[in-house]
Amino acid sequence: MFRNLLLFRFSPAVAADLDRLPEALDEHRLRPCGPLEAETRGFVPPVGRNHDDPLTRRLQSRTFFTVGAETKLLPSGVVNAELQRKVQKIGEEEGRKVGGRERKRLKEDLLNELLPKAFVQQSRMDGYVDSASGWVVLDTSSRKSAENSLTQIREALGSFPAVPLAPEEGPRMLMTDWLSNRTLPAGFSLGDEVELRDPATATGAIAKCRRQDLDAEEVAEHLRNGKQVFQLGLVFADRLSFVLGEDLVVRKLKFLDVVLDALDGGETDAIGEFDATNTLLAGEVDSLLSRLATIFSIPRPSDGEARESQDEPRKAA
Repeated sequence: MFRNLLLFRFSPAVAADLDRLPEALDEHRLRPCGPLEAETRGFVPPVGRNHDDPLTRRLQSRTFFTVGAETKLLPSGVVNAELQRKVQKIGEEEGRKVGGRERKRLKEDLLNELLPKAFVQQSRMDGYVDSASGWVVLDTSSRKSAENSLTQIREALGSFPAVPLAPEEGPRMLMTDWLSNRTLPAGFSLGDEVELRDPATATGAIAKCRRQDLDAEEVAEHLRNGKQVFQLGLVFADRLSFVLGEDLVVRKLKFLDVVLDALDGGETDAIGEFDATNTLLAGEVDSLLSRLATIFSIPRPSDGEARESQDEPRKAA
């Protein structure tokens, strides 16, 4: 189940090109880290445990995929401590100081020595593309991680002009109005979390409230003092709860009981369970995204706009 939603959009012409995604990803499967590699990235099966299982799963207009990574765990503190030991040993045995160029070479040699012995951490990020509505949905709150995943898709397809959201209505101002005047859009209600900041300066005062009644006087006082909403806990249709940021990243997504009760759990295999769960949950997410697109006036890019903006996510990273 997705816990976060970081979103991009793509045009109808890009959607038509996604039919070749299963074959394109197959040439970019995750491979193990080599002895001197710090990290590798690639695609892994979204359902199934065998390396050669399919790398996509199509459910209606949505194509699910998973980006995997293997990362060597080599803490900088360990490397720096060992480097200092070597520098000190040279000073004691040879009676000289180690210059910057030699220190750099020593560090490179040290990394080559330690990398093959380092533990490997495996990670994965789930996502899907919806050809009908033009959404890329990634289960992360990290812009950098999302951009890395898009880069993997671009490398596989050769081109994937998915662009960041471009709302015509300012999320911060709208959410501040919702909280100040209780003017939430139909279907939405307040959750129990908010982050308020003084927008005057980058280092302005910050107030974070969790498990808090947002009707409380202390919240109202922050608003009267000029703070604005940067993150706001919301409930949608009594079916989803989440925290919406001014960057329109959906964090702490939870499917409420009325949704989870619809999962009967009658499937007997992994594929059947995956299909049933993700068809239901992605449908709930699609309803939310459709409302957010309307509220914040988030356009789907035209084919020309998508081509012009293809490299923009890389710049944003």
